[in-house]
Amino acid sequence: MGERGLSWVGLWACAAMLLAGGAQAAGKCERLVATGNPEYPPYLWRDPQHPDKLIGATVDLLKAVATDLGVGIDVIYAGPWSRAQEEVRTGRVDMLAGAFVTVPRLETMDFVHPAFLSTPSVVWVRKGHEFPYASWADLQGRTGDTLVNNSFGQAFDAYARDNLTLEGVSSLTQAFQKLMLERTDYVIYERYPGQALASTLGLQDDLQVLDPPVSSEGLHLALSHNSACNDAWLRGQLAKKMTEFTAAGMPQTLLQRNLQRWKEQQPAPAASVPNQ
Repeated sequence: MGERGLSWVGLWACAAMLLAGGAQAAGKCERLVATGNPEYPPYLWRDPQHPDKLIGATVDLLKAVATDLGVGIDVIYAGPWSRAQEEVRTGRVDMLAGAFVTVPRLETMDFVHPAFLSTPSVVWVRKGHEFPYASWADLQGRTGDTLVNNSFGQAFDAYARDNLTLEGVSSLTQAFQKLMLERTDYVIYERYPGQALASTLGLQDDLQVLDPPVSSEGLHLALSHNSACNDAWLRGQLAKKMTEFTAAGMPQTLLQRNLQRWKEQQPAPAASVPNQ
C-alpha cells in the first residue's frame, strides 16, 4: 500500500475515533429539563414555595431515575398543559413528564416504555344534573369541556373529534367553573387529579363522576425529537429504570405519598363562628 493509501487509512481511523468520542459524549446528558401538566395532583402540581417548579409523584420518580443515571433533572412550570406540550415539541424543554401516547405526539416525541402508571379518565357532571351514561354515544348531543390539547387515548380522541362537542379551556379550574355555571353539560378529565382539584375548590359535594371511565391510559415519559439529550443511551436507560421501578411498585408508593402531601398543602377550612 502506498503513502496515499496509508494517509486515507489514517484519516478514516481518526474520523472513527472522533465519531466514537462524540457518541460517548452524547450518551451522557448532564442535565434534563422536564415539564408537564401543572393541574395534575398528585402526579404534578406547582410548588407553593417555588411556583416556577413542579412537584408531585412524577417528579419524585424522575429524581430517583436521574440519581441512578447520574443525570441532573429540573422539572419546571412552563405554563398550562397546552403550552407545556408546545415547549417540549419545539425542544425548548427536553421531556414531558407524564403523557398518553397519541399519533400527533409520536410525530414530535419518543415515548419511554413501559408506562409508569395508568390513570382513568371520567365524565364529571353537576350533582343533581346526571344523565343516562353507559358508553361514549351517550355524550352525543351534549356540550362538554376539557383542556386544550388534552388526550384521552387515540380511540376516544378520534371518536370525540367526529361525534362529540368538546370545547377546550386552559385549566381544569375554568372547566369546573363553566360546569357549575351550567355553560357545559360535562367535563372529561382524569379521576384522581379531578378529585384533588374539586376538593381544593370546595366542589367535592357539587360534582359527580359518571361511570364507566371513557378510557384508562398509561402515563409515559416522552422525550422531544428536538432535545439535544435525546439519544439511544438515554432512551435505553430510561426504559430500563421504568421497568425496574414499576416492577417494584415504586410509582404507586409515590402516588399515595404525594396524595397525602397535596392534602396537607391545602388551606384548612375557615372555622365557623357560632351564632351569638
